[in-house]
Amino acid sequence: MIKEIFAEHNVKIDEREVGLFETYYQNLISWNQKFNLTAITDKGEVAVKHFLDSVIAQRYFPYGASVVDVGSGAGFPAIPLKIVRGDIDITMLEALNKRVNFLQDTLAVLDLPGKAFHLRAEEAAYGPMRESFDVATARAVTNTKQLVQYLLPLVKVGGSAILYKGAEIEEELKEAEGAVKTLGGMISRVDRVDFAGLGRSIVVIDKIFTTPKIYPKKKIK
Repeated sequence: MIKEIFAEHNVKIDEREVGLFETYYQNLISWNQKFNLTAITDKGEVAVKHFLDSVIAQRYFPYGASVVDVGSGAGFPAIPLKIVRGDIDITMLEALNKRVNFLQDTLAVLDLPGKAFHLRAEEAAYGPMRESFDVATARAVTNTKQLVQYLLPLVKVGGSAILYKGAEIEEELKEAEGAVKTLGGMISRVDRVDFAGLGRSIVVIDKIFTTPKIYPKKKIK
């Protein structure tokens, strides 16, 4: 089913990748019985709304990039991206320890290289992770003005933040312009992606200068 669903939307995956997505789905459903990871459990819906939705932005990630996924939850978009883009290096940050345990277990079950930390982005930004990644990404975390305060401090100058946002993004981006500039970024592209009736905007913010040391605020407002 997963292979057919991907093919419907012109995303090619090989048999190994199909197997990894199948195992990922089974592990997700098993853990979801213990505590809530996702309200979406139907296999077809998971394939579209979680797996496909995570990989639609893969072309924006440079080859061999070090990627930090902030607020990873059940591993989206980082783990699906790693399945289809073995060249990237993934680090996942998640504030809820139960989810971190799931992420670590999933990486082990899938035999995928990667790391998952019980850590908030604003804490990570004041340690060795600060400005250490080629790309910071997030899916369904918060509004853009707040989100860039989590992401840009983690990105190297010359890297980028890649945001998975909803279809209607114009006003949100306008409100975030000041924060993006202050944090050292510049919005370089906003692409609308439509598939399976799901509207999605992919926002790419280039890191053009160092984030001032006072950011992020310890309590982001």
